[in-house]
Amino acid sequence: MQVQIQALLAVQGGVGAGGVGTGPNEGSHMEVAKPAIFNGEAGRVGGFITACRLYIKMKLKRNTVEEQIQWVLTYVQGGSADVWKENMVDELESGEMEYKTVEDFLTSLRKEFGGGEEESVKVAELRKLEQGGKMMEEFVQEFKRAARGSGYEGRPLVEEFKRGITENPPASIEQWYRRAMALDRNWRESRREEERLRKKEVGEPKQER
Repeated sequence: MQVQIQALLAVQGGVGAGGVGTGPNEGSHMEVAKPAIFNGEAGRVGGFITACRLYIKMKLKRNTVEEQIQWVLTYVQGGSADVWKENMVDELESGEMEYKTVEDFLTSLRKEFGGGEEESVKVAELRKLEQGGKMMEEFVQEFKRAARGSGYEGRPLVEEFKRGITENPPASIEQWYRRAMALDRNWRESRREEERLRKKEVGEPKQER
């Protein structure tokens, strides 16, 4: 097993501290955070996969699929993930692993450790999420992250969002009218400003005299 681990770590030989590529297969020169160690917890599988996707896209896109999978496996450690990882390593060594892309592998990882349990964790997180003293922009981003993968959509998702915000929603139809008109007015003003800036960037065509 030690030889197999050495083989996995060798894939990272071209990656320096802080996630900066230094080898011949390096991608972007931008610093990209490496994923945190994943130990099989269902609630963490989504974030782990997202971090892996980003790093592979930025740093390892020119590596082979097998090397990309090996790199992901080096961050799978501890808990219920160890046995699964050993099985994956054995399949790699024997040539039995049949993934055409690293995305196929990540999908398999999500099914193994996420599934219904991940959705349950997401639902629980969504239902206890409240704005509190946060800015609305911050709360919206947290809500979007929690909603992704929760299975909530449409009216139930709207109701959860309304429950979580601190601001009191309109209580009468007249208040809803005013709120809707204000939102529409702000949206139209924003569109006009975007159009003005776009024209300024490309340059206004000269008018014929």
